[in-house]
Amino acid sequence: MSFSVAIIGRPNVGKSTIFNRLTGKKLALVDDTPGVTRDRREGAARISDLSFQLMDTAGLEDVSDSSMEARMRLQTEQAVEDCDVVLFVIDARAGLMPLDSFFADWARESNKPVILVANKCEGSGGDTGYYESFSLGLGNPVQFSAEHGLGLSELYDALKEQSEFLVPEMPEFDDTDGSEDTLNIAIIGRPNAGKSTLINSLIGKERLMTGPEAGLTRDSIAVTWQQDGQTLRLYDTAGMRRRAKVQEKLEKLSVSDGLRAVQFAHVVVLLLDSRSPLDRQDKILAQLVAREGRGLIVGLNKWDLVEDPQKVRRKVEEMLDLDMPESRGVPILSISALTGRGLDKILPAIRETYETWNKRIPTAALNRWIDGVVTAHPPPAPSGRRIKIRYATQIKTRPPTFVVFCSRPDDLPDSYRRYLVNSLRESFDLWGTPIRMRMQGGKNPYHDKSAR
Repeated sequence: MSFSVAIIGRPNVGKSTIFNRLTGKKLALVDDTPGVTRDRREGAARISDLSFQLMDTAGLEDVSDSSMEARMRLQTEQAVEDCDVVLFVIDARAGLMPLDSFFADWARESNKPVILVANKCEGSGGDTGYYESFSLGLGNPVQFSAEHGLGLSELYDALKEQSEFLVPEMPEFDDTDGSEDTLNIAIIGRPNAGKSTLINSLIGKERLMTGPEAGLTRDSIAVTWQQDGQTLRLYDTAGMRRRAKVQEKLEKLSVSDGLRAVQFAHVVVLLLDSRSPLDRQDKILAQLVAREGRGLIVGLNKWDLVEDPQKVRRKVEEMLDLDMPESRGVPILSISALTGRGLDKILPAIRETYETWNKRIPTAALNRWIDGVVTAHPPPAPSGRRIKIRYATQIKTRPPTFVVFCSRPDDLPDSYRRYLVNSLRESFDLWGTPIRMRMQGGKNPYHDKSAR
């Protein structure tokens, strides 16, 4: 088996930059603003032949109340408890701070092997802080620069020494984000819709930081969940507001990170606050999911706080049908992430949507369908010449994508294309997934094949 490493330290000492350097990917948001990281992020890391699981954590603060900083510290404490080795990072350019000494004692008391990393040691600006760090009593510090990749060999030696006490034999490094059997699920929505609370309730533990403050989540955090013998990867994303309201650089980075999570997802859960469902931003998010070709589920969260449930649900269904025809028939679940109400419906709905997203329809069945829809409602006849629809085939799944061969495809009205898509959805039970349909000129390639 492999081993796990947690990166801890004060805010803004470069923990996320180290995380990105060792994982070889820009997974964690990096900015000069202190406290960018709030939830712990995990990723597969590698230095030469040494592979391990790495955890990035929030900056440590000396607080123990109910504040956001205190909840961030609890997440870091949990990461230290779960890991095998601790990387304690200081900012060598800023020099040793009183908080560094305080948390060095705390790390020592964790009874986990601690490797001291003096970061930002490029040039001579970090020499003073590097020499001061010896006084922390955590052994010889590793002189490091995450920004420039300096000190990797020294860090490798320190980790290798610790790993030999943890695992007798190192496995081959696997740089994949999961096998094809892993189901990727992104949870998106406006700020304070309850996305982190939903994931915590699903997996049964406080893995993500939650609270009444809007915008707590900044990174897209991937949480792996084993359920009924299946591996699911849940992506918690930052709340997405209207573009006009997003002014700060950090929020723009958070939103971009969330959009990338949608691109990697198989199924997306759009979480709405039932007390104010489906505003303009929610519609934009639903349209984004359809544009990316992902399966969609709508979750009406905080359902226990709704005064007139039937009215709210009817309103959401009507708005989805009228304003977002590409989301017709999408599952709408009434849930409460806080109380657990309705959460047992989420996983079956996700799996059903995923199966639909992967659905393949035989060509023979498609062409029987074509004969039926053309007979029931023939194509128009612009300029007195009726358009002929000859043949249809599915060219890919994820999402289901079809090519319909016809005469003069450019003259076929959008209204008739919508008729074909709606009929296809109803005939083959393709609810909750976008449908791609391309009209193409040319004859049926199988027509009169024997006469050639």
